[in-house]
Amino acid sequence: MDGSIDLHMHSTVSDGTDAPGELLAKVAAAGISVFSITDHDAVKSAFKIKEIRKEGDPVFITGAEFSCKDEFGKYHILGYGFDPESEAVKSVVDRGHGIRVKKVAARLDFLKSEFGMTFPTEEIDNLFALDNPGKPHIGNLMVKYGYADSKENAINNYINKARIKNEHIRPEEAIEGILGAGGVPVLAHPFYGSGDELILGPDMEERLKRLKAFGLRGLEAFYSGFSEKLRRSALTLADKFDLYVTAGSDYHGGNKLVNLGDTGLAGEYPERLKSFLLLFGVLKKTE
Repeated sequence: MDGSIDLHMHSTVSDGTDAPGELLAKVAAAGISVFSITDHDAVKSAFKIKEIRKEGDPVFITGAEFSCKDEFGKYHILGYGFDPESEAVKSVVDRGHGIRVKKVAARLDFLKSEFGMTFPTEEIDNLFALDNPGKPHIGNLMVKYGYADSKENAINNYINKARIKNEHIRPEEAIEGILGAGGVPVLAHPFYGSGDELILGPDMEERLKRLKAFGLRGLEAFYSGFSEKLRRSALTLADKFDLYVTAGSDYHGGNKLVNLGDTGLAGEYPERLKSFLLLFGVLKKTE
C-alpha cells in the first residue's frame, strides 16, 4: 500500500477548523492514502465525504469518537467502519449531542451569573445550532466580545471554573452502539485519562480487561502524543489482550498543534494494524 494512514482527525462538525471537504483535500495533499474523520459524538462528516469523494481520492473509513465516563474514569472510544445510518449508533450520537447541549447551557448560565457575561441572542442561537457545541466555541465567543484575550484563557480561567453535574455516555454504551452498527470499537490514546492523568501498568491492564468484556476490539497504539516507549507498551498490550492496532494524529486544524499524518508510525506496519486494515479491504492479504 502506498502512502500513510491517519485514522483520527476532527472537522468543523466537532472541534476542528477544517470542513470535511477541506480535510479530504489536505489528506490527499499530505500523501495520506487511508483516513478517517472521527468527530466527537457525531457522524455527519461521513455523509459529506461519501457525497464528495471521487475515484482516486484517499480511501475513507467511517469514524467517530465518543466521549465516555464511568465510575473508573474517562475514555474516548473510537468507532470505525460502522453504518452511520444505523439506529444503534445514531442513538449514541443523539445522546452525546443532548449531553453537550445541556453542558453548553449550564456554562453560559454560569458565565452570566458569576461574571456578568452575556451574548446576543443570534450568537446563542448559532451556538446551539452547531453539530457539536462545546467549550472551544464558547471560548471563541468570549474572545469576540472582549471577555477574554484568547480561547485558552477563556477556557482555563473562566469556563473551567463552572462545576457542572454532568451526564455521561458510559463506555459500554458507545461500544454497544458501534458494534450494533457493524463497526469496530477502539480505545483512543489509551494511556491518557482525565486532564494530565497517565494510566499505566496494572491500572491500564484492568481498564482494558473491563473494556474488552464490553466488546472493545482495538487500541490506538500509534498516536501523535505518544513517546516511543508508550507506543511499544501499547503494542505489547494489544498482543496480550488480542486487540487490533490503529494509528491516528488527532488533528484539529488550527485548534491544536498537531499535523496530519503525525502518528509515530514508520516503516513496516505491525501485523495487528494490517489485520485491522484487512477488515475494510484496504490491504490485500499479500501486503
